[in-house]
Amino acid sequence: MNTIRPILADNTTSISELKKNPMAVVNEADGFPVAVLNRNQPAFYCIPAEAYEALMDKLEDMELAQIVQDRECQEEIEISIDDL
Repeated sequence: MNTIRPILADNTTSISELKKNPMAVVNEADGFPVAVLNRNQPAFYCIPAEAYEALMDKLEDMELAQIVQDRECQEEIEISIDDL
């Protein structure tokens, strides 16, 4: 059974069009993601390098924020700088 999945991008293209001219597809999206469709279902998303890098930075920030929250209530341990 095929599951209908939402298309999470304003720009779409087919795999065939992407194969013909991948850079044209990316350039036409003006820096935004492109949903690459296979039989009218999103197969994957194509995003420019800058957008991917920003996404990875955001994910890292979220992970670090979670670590801070997890450790917020932990008991403090005093150490001397000389012990480091």
